[in-house]
Amino acid sequence: MYGYIKGVVTKITPKNVIVENQGIGYLLIVSNPYNFSLNKEYKIFLHQYVREDAIELYGFITEDEKDLFLKLISVSGIGPKSALSILATGSVSEIVKAIENRNDAYLRKFPGIGAKASQQIILDLQGKLNMADTMPIHNSKLEDVEQALLALGYNKKEISKVLPKLDQTLEEGALVKQALMTLVK
Repeated sequence: MYGYIKGVVTKITPKNVIVENQGIGYLLIVSNPYNFSLNKEYKIFLHQYVREDAIELYGFITEDEKDLFLKLISVSGIGPKSALSILATGSVSEIVKAIENRNDAYLRKFPGIGAKASQQIILDLQGKLNMADTMPIHNSKLEDVEQALLALGYNKKEISKVLPKLDQTLEEGALVKQALMTLVK
């Protein structure tokens, strides 16, 4: 099993990149090869996929991307090619948000993902994606609430589950109170 590789990208094709490390060129299947630049060094996170007829190395720019890929291929009916097409078209935070919000239409826009597959992804992964730390907060009120909860000793994982449930029309003090009531339940 491989964790990551540090090396220089020596070749880019539409489906993969070749990364040279210690004189060996590793062919890595990646979601978007054109995110890489030739002759530049990268730290690429890896997953080795073994089938009866092939052994393949999949590469990811971030650990969150790799984690999401692993969760996607654990879903019945979703293989590495489908998971890569999802990652190539959407960002990790958008995909996680779509799964958590049961946004079936968003998932169906990916190549090879129909209604049945999108429902299966939501069914299998909703509530199991611990990548909420990567999802940015775009609301200053919610940022203040998050800071208040952190100061009270709650961790980011707990807070990230509560923030989307808050009534954002309330004042900051009321939002903190609502968050605390939700966290105590």
